[in-house]
Amino acid sequence: MYKLFTHNDLDGVGCGIVAKIAFGDKVDVRYNSVMGLDHQVERFLEHLNEKKDKEWNMLITDLSVNEKNEEALDAFFIDGGSIQLIDHHKTALHFNDYDWGYVKVEYSDGRLACATSLLYGYLVHKGLLEPSAALEEFVELVRQYDTWEWDANDNIKAKQLNDLFFMVSIDEFVEKMVPRLQEAEHFEYDEFERKLLEMEEDKIERYIRRKKRELVQTFVGDHCTGIVHAESYHSELGNELGTEYPHLDYITILNMGGKKISFRTIHDHVDVSEVAGQFGGGGHAKASACSMSEESYQLYARAAFLIEPMRPDAFKNRYNLKETVEGCLFENRNEDSFFIYADESGVWFVEKNGEPLPGSFPSFHEAERFVKRNHSAWLVRDEHYVAFLRDFMRNVKSNKETSLFEEIVEEIGEGAE
Repeated sequence: MYKLFTHNDLDGVGCGIVAKIAFGDKVDVRYNSVMGLDHQVERFLEHLNEKKDKEWNMLITDLSVNEKNEEALDAFFIDGGSIQLIDHHKTALHFNDYDWGYVKVEYSDGRLACATSLLYGYLVHKGLLEPSAALEEFVELVRQYDTWEWDANDNIKAKQLNDLFFMVSIDEFVEKMVPRLQEAEHFEYDEFERKLLEMEEDKIERYIRRKKRELVQTFVGDHCTGIVHAESYHSELGNELGTEYPHLDYITILNMGGKKISFRTIHDHVDVSEVAGQFGGGGHAKASACSMSEESYQLYARAAFLIEPMRPDAFKNRYNLKETVEGCLFENRNEDSFFIYADESGVWFVEKNGEPLPGSFPSFHEAERFVKRNHSAWLVRDEHYVAFLRDFMRNVKSNKETSLFEEIVEEIGEGAE
């Protein structure tokens, strides 16, 4: 008999599906949260020790145990017990020091691994599972979604698999997938599922639009983070918010009901697994999570409660446009104005309330990043830009600039009429 302890997300449940296809009724699968695993493993080891039962083959996938259970599992293995831990998180790499540990973050061809793909490869290699096209396609969809490779490849089918996973219970999802993967030549969604997925996509878009209006910005340590409360669609929300607000180092998603914090980033220079690790969590460099402790609650949830949500940049402007060398205007909630412009050599500068700030920037994006991170400012609408230009012309800086801005104001005025 096999006992599989695995995560309760798509990748973890994917491991359960692969195991059921390999072992059928001979495997008992338990789906766990990050915090729930250690209690389950500890109870199971106590049961085996009491019964002196060495007939069970223990598998742990997509999760890693705490130090106490790590020592207990090693003792169980040395005493003749069967245990195999398979994971793909870099925070679990130290388990490779054990004969029963197999942790691989990346394949030799550069593809990132997931637990489902590692377990599938392990079982096929051991001769415990017969490979099939449908199963390999399913495993690859799980891998691409879990590593977020689907986004770069525009593999909507992988994202839809995760959407479908969250639309039903874990048991329903497993019951749908196991016979399909055993019988079908290729993995496809049926007509009813395709209609459901279309409806779900619309629901996700509406949800993300609403959450964008709730995002707040603050510094936690050296990182500038955007914080939002959300119980659903963490990956989609984190990616969308990170893309829209690239000046943020990472996105923090608070799930108060589940007492969990998720971290997402689109940047290569930020490793959110290190952020989560400070609070006993872990995960990937670009996606990680931790339980909500007193410390993390104070830093993120309590701090966010006192901050006003971010305002989005104006998006229907014709004149106050980003990267305009003559200048574009930002404002913040303190009613400070920030004018970003470039000189003839292409060096960018920032003025705050008409006074130049020290230093310069090699690009507009660097200047904008500075303004947004340090002053929580947003690009204002054209009408505010017009008022700013009129005030600007009253304080002449040069004949050339005055002539230019007079033309802009006149053009805007004619367009308004």
